[in-house]
Order: sequence, then C-alpha cells, then structure tokens
Amino acid sequence: MFKTTKALVLREVRYKEADRILTLLTESGGKLTAKARGALRRGSKTAAATQLLCWSDMTLFSNRGKWTVNEASTIEEFTGLREDISALALGSYFAECLEALSEEDVPDPAALQLGLNCLYALSNRLCDQRLVKAAFETRLMCLSGYEPDLAACAVCGAENPEEPAFSVENGIICCKKCRGPAMGETALISPRALSALRYFVCAEPKKLLAFPIEGEELDGLASAAERYFLRQTERRFGSLDYWKKVK
Repeated sequence: MFKTTKALVLREVRYKEADRILTLLTESGGKLTAKARGALRRGSKTAAATQLLCWSDMTLFSNRGKWTVNEASTIEEFTGLREDISALALGSYFAECLEALSEEDVPDPAALQLGLNCLYALSNRLCDQRLVKAAFETRLMCLSGYEPDLAACAVCGAENPEEPAFSVENGIICCKKCRGPAMGETALISPRALSALRYFVCAEPKKLLAFPIEGEELDGLASAAERYFLRQTERRFGSLDYWKKVK
C-alpha cells in the first residue's frame, strides 16, 4: 500500500551503512516510523528530505505493517536552524516534545501546525527564543489535554491577582493572600507574564507569538511554562538540557 503525505522529521537514526530510521509526524496519519533506504548514500534523492526537522513531501510504502520511504522531496528545510546551534538545539527539543506527546496513527493537525510555526519562527529569528519556547510548551500542553485554568484566582476568584503564583503542579493561579500548601509547587510570575500565558492558551495559531514581553518578565514566563510542561509530562528531555548549555 502506498501513501502520499507531508511529513515533519522528528527523529533520524542511522541504520546499517546507509539507511535512516525516521520518526515522522505526518499530515494524514499522525506519528509513524519509516525506513529511508540508502538515504545516507552519496547522491541519494531522499537525503535532504529525510534530515531531522525537514518538512517534506513523501511517498511511503507499507509492507506487513512497516513503512518505507519510496520518494521524498523537501518543502522546507528551515535552513536558519542549521546556521545557529542554539536554534537547532531548541528545534530538536520541540521535535522531542512532539514525538513524546503524539500518538501513533492518530492525525493531530493542530500539534503539527504548532511545530511548523515555531520552527519557522526559530529559523527566521522572528522573536526571542524564550518566547517561542514558552508559547510552544504552553500550547502543546493545551493540545495534549493539560490546559491550565488561568481565568482567576482559584481561591478568591480575583481575575487580576497581584503578585500571582502559578501552580505548576495543579495548573491554576492564586493571588498573594491565597497562597497555601494546597497549591503545591508554584512559580511566581508577573501580571504581564500571566497575561502572556492566557494569550498562549487561546490565541489564533498564526498569531501565537505576537504577545510583547521582554526582560525579567520574559524570564519568569519562560521558567513557569517550562516547569509546568516538565511537571505534567513527568520526564526529562535531553535536547532541552543541551539547549541550556549552548544558548
């Protein structure tokens, strides 16, 4: 059986002398694993299109439940990522997150669009990497069923709490006077950072990165989004550790 689809390469692993084993997030079939035979040979027609973080047109062949790349051509290579080690590391983190939270054979167009939009922003240096990362983590949590409740203080109902605390354990916020042990692990953020988190939850996909924030407020936002993401996924990401070393 043949399938033609667009696919984002989330992971590539060398296999034998010249093959690649790919983890793909496809437009039509969700996450799947495919072998790209001969992709590492000199002159291979699939070499560029099967690289990590490439967005490509692919024709896949299925035999006994295993997929093989029959043809592949590049749509977008995100060349800016390959010119900046920090951007490449962060893009790899996005790919690792998408791989971890996507399901096999279940199409997820919203997560795919999120990944592509954020990779494009990184590649073209459209905004601060910390902002792209915070927006990606927050929105991916929402798409994965972990949308935080940021409407008001969970205790007193204040919509615009002073000195807000974000519970990375429970996905809620509270004001200074309402903080307590029941909140669990919390991150102190500015009112501006809270507004940014609220924006990331509900913004249109193409405008996700349009929220203006910088300086210490951006640092607090980035820390809170990351802590919430790591707490809810209950795992570590090697690519995130590497980004922190090189950024």
